[in-house]
Amino acid sequence: MLVRIRPGAELTGAEREFVECLRAYPSTGLALVDCQVGDRRLGAVIVTPRGITVIEVKGFRRRQSGLLAVSAGNWTISDSPLDLDTEQSAGLTDRVEHGVHAVRVALEQALQDSRHVSGAVVLVPYRGVVVRPARTALRPGLDVLVANTVDAHELRVYLEGFSAGPREWTIDRVLTTCTALGVGDLTPSRADLAADGFDGNRPTQKPIPPQPRKFTEPIQAPPPADPTRRGKLAGLIVFAAALIGVFVVFLVVGSALLNDPPSPRTTSETTQTTTRAPSTPAGKGSTVCWPFQNDC
Repeated sequence: MLVRIRPGAELTGAEREFVECLRAYPSTGLALVDCQVGDRRLGAVIVTPRGITVIEVKGFRRRQSGLLAVSAGNWTISDSPLDLDTEQSAGLTDRVEHGVHAVRVALEQALQDSRHVSGAVVLVPYRGVVVRPARTALRPGLDVLVANTVDAHELRVYLEGFSAGPREWTIDRVLTTCTALGVGDLTPSRADLAADGFDGNRPTQKPIPPQPRKFTEPIQAPPPADPTRRGKLAGLIVFAAALIGVFVVFLVVGSALLNDPPSPRTTSETTQTTTRAPSTPAGKGSTVCWPFQNDC
C-alpha cells in the first residue's frame, strides 16, 4: 500500500504505528496521512480500488486490556473508561462523521461520485495488550477497529472489504480524487499507482454491431365491405333467384301440357248419356209373387 504523509506533519506514536501497519500490507491502496480537506484536518484518507474511507487514529495513555464496549456515551474497556492520549472517546464518532462529510462535499463540488465513502476509528493499544473485539460496527459505514503492529489482521480485513462496490477507482480516478480533495502535494505518480496494483483506464466494452432488424409483414385483413353495397348485392341475388324459380315453374307447366294429351270419354259413358232406357208401361210390369201367395 502506498503511504503519503503531509510534509511537516507531527505524528503521534499511535499514528506512526498505524503508518507501519499500512506499509506492511500488500493490499492495493493509497493512504493520505494527516491531510487537510477543506477546513478539516483528517487523520488519514485511504483510497482503494473499491472506495474511500476516512480514519481517525487514537492511542492510549496507559496499558489497558480487556473487553471493549462501544455505546453512544463513553467507551469502556472491562468497565473502565478509555484513557486516550489526546481526547475523550465521546467526540470520536462526531469527528469521523465530520471528516466523511468534508470528503463527500469536496467530491461533489468536483462533480464526482461520493457514495462509496466510509469512516472508522482506529484504536492503537500498547504492544502486547489484547483488546477485544478487534472490530465493532457502530452503524453501517462507521466502524471501530483495534490494531497495532503485533495484531493488525482486522484492520487489513477492513481496508480490503469496507466497500463491496466494483473496482471503479482506476489510476485516472485516483488522480482526480486527489485533485478534488486538494492534496496535490501528496499525489503519487501514475507509475507508482500502477505498481501498487491500481488498474488503468476502465476497460471499454466492445461495441456490439447493430443487427439487422427482421420485419414480418403483418397479415392484413381485407377492408370490411360497404354495408350499403352488401345490401344491394343481397337484394339482387334474391331477385334473381325469384326469377329463376318462376321460370322453372313455367317450364315445368309447359312441359306437362305438351307431353300429356286430354283422355277420351269411354263407351259406357257415351251409351249412358245417349241411350235412354225403355220405360215400362203402366200396369204391365211383372208381379212380384211371395211364397204361398194366391193368384200368383
